[in-house]
Amino acid sequence: MPVAIITGASKGLGRALAAALAERGWGLVLEARTAAVLDEAARDLAGRGARVEAVAGDVTDAGHRAELVAAAGRLGGLDLLVNNASALGAEPLVRLEELTPDGLRLALETNVVAALGLIREALPLLRASGAGAVVDVSSDAAVEAYETWGGYGASKAALDQLSAVLAVEEPGIRVWAVDPGDMRTDLYRAAVPVDDASGRPSPETVVPAFLRLLDARPASGRYAAPSLLDARLDAR
Repeated sequence: MPVAIITGASKGLGRALAAALAERGWGLVLEARTAAVLDEAARDLAGRGARVEAVAGDVTDAGHRAELVAAAGRLGGLDLLVNNASALGAEPLVRLEELTPDGLRLALETNVVAALGLIREALPLLRASGAGAVVDVSSDAAVEAYETWGGYGASKAALDQLSAVLAVEEPGIRVWAVDPGDMRTDLYRAAVPVDDASGRPSPETVVPAFLRLLDARPASGRYAAPSLLDARLDAR
């Protein structure tokens, strides 16, 4: 049975992906900051027959990251790490002239530094898997200049580069930075509360792209969700 760690897994994309992997028989280590919501998600998935470990905490804490990897070890190892937990830096988002240094530090600490910390902690198990993979959830804000998205976008751009270098340094592991596109999530509502997000797709509609990634196992790199559903996507 393959095992995955998914951060930010209590709701949104993380929970939707966890549910899909549970249906495929994966063992799951679920992570989020709010214990009550995380436990509810874990009970739901366990009720579907999945082996689940729920570990509440903050990914910026080194001890918490170690607990996540230890939980994966109890389930038998680690085949997939999904760095999905994210911080905006300001809620709602603000122009750069208003973004505080502390806000930028929060985005970088959560979206980049913590992701690297968890990768480093998980590398021994990922190497031992024989088919280990890292998915770093990115954003189009990493490559496009959107007003008020500067701090968050900068953190995701840094995550993209970290992913690219990790792929070169760890050729035995697949490393994918994935832009899921627009979604109707709590994170987006916190970012732009005045925007009507009702017309945006739900996270569940994006999950097939991530599953195709795991099935086709293309070369490490940066992918946008629509490209992952292209029939020509091949493992390389």
